[in-house]
Amino acid sequence: MYDFDTVTDRKNTASLKWDVKENELPMWVADMDFKTAPAVAEALAARAAHGIFGYNIVPDEWYDAYISWWQARYGFTMEREHLIFCTGVVPAISSIVRKLTTPAENVLLLTPVYNIFFNSILNNGRNPISCPLVYRDRKYSIDFDDLERKLKMPQTTMMLLCNPHNPTGIIWDAQTLKTIGDMCRRNNVIVVSDEIHCDLAAPGKKYTPFASVSKECDSVTCIAPTKSFNIAGLQTAAVYAPAERIYNKVNRALNTDEVAEPNAFAVTAAVAAYTRGGEWLDELRAYIAENRRIVDNFIASEIPDLYLVPSDATYLLWIDCSKICGDSKALAGFIRRETGLYLSDGAQYGEGGEGFLRLNIACPKALLYDGLKRLKKAVNAFNNKNREV
Repeated sequence: MYDFDTVTDRKNTASLKWDVKENELPMWVADMDFKTAPAVAEALAARAAHGIFGYNIVPDEWYDAYISWWQARYGFTMEREHLIFCTGVVPAISSIVRKLTTPAENVLLLTPVYNIFFNSILNNGRNPISCPLVYRDRKYSIDFDDLERKLKMPQTTMMLLCNPHNPTGIIWDAQTLKTIGDMCRRNNVIVVSDEIHCDLAAPGKKYTPFASVSKECDSVTCIAPTKSFNIAGLQTAAVYAPAERIYNKVNRALNTDEVAEPNAFAVTAAVAAYTRGGEWLDELRAYIAENRRIVDNFIASEIPDLYLVPSDATYLLWIDCSKICGDSKALAGFIRRETGLYLSDGAQYGEGGEGFLRLNIACPKALLYDGLKRLKKAVNAFNNKNREV
């Protein structure tokens, strides 16, 4: 019903993703090359037609949209009085780190993980502590003994969790989330769960909100329609803090940092997405799933030196390139110089990411096939270069 095949020219639109050289193909940052859901575009057009863009409040419709969406889709009921508007998940995380920890304390991460987490920690004078995921037999798991040791460290006061996990695409199951929550509760560590990719679970795969299974653990959940509806530039997100005392601190933090007030389009877009965008989103998820299958088959048959790590969520694929190169930064640079294909190098995601590349497949199939052909060409050139040496 919806068109995901048409290629839209995004050059010369001040796009972070597409501010590249001629003939370069960006498949790196988590920004889709699809127009947003028609319902969202129509709502924004109607709001723009009004012509007045003064200060805005957060109306009841915004709260109702979030609460109804999470209840209907995930069977989890959020309490209105513990839900807060925020301009973005990253601003929220940075504010929460500043408010709920003190300088020089440790913030724990399951690496490799979303690289901006490190910025939110380091820029605020806190220490990132890595608990590397175990990569064995081409699958990931958590080393709970290592996690326990690092949670017990006196200076560890917060854990930043990514659920679903970026960049590996893991959806943490209910038991895993409960185990993490129990461990954090025993060690007086607060969990901040970034769940911005939750709506992008593959068809048939179940996402479980952290707050729904670990109610005894102090937690804050950051959510948004921005990844799933491609509206990151509208700066709209939400924070959910179920415990009263944590809510009060987070609410104060967001307001102190002036990131708790919506622009003229932020509420309109979120309400339209969550009340009228469900059908579009489900078709998008199916399209991304097909793109994932295309990449898997192509790599297996055409680039056997690489391996696509299985994933259940997001449109970001994690590619094991360790067979040909353990330095993903160098490999990503070579691929870009050789073919113009711009990928994310795994090293930036912390310990354990050095032998991987991240590929964004949220694009029309014409761009996807172009990217895969470039990837094959680059890997062949890289292998030939190494043989000559």
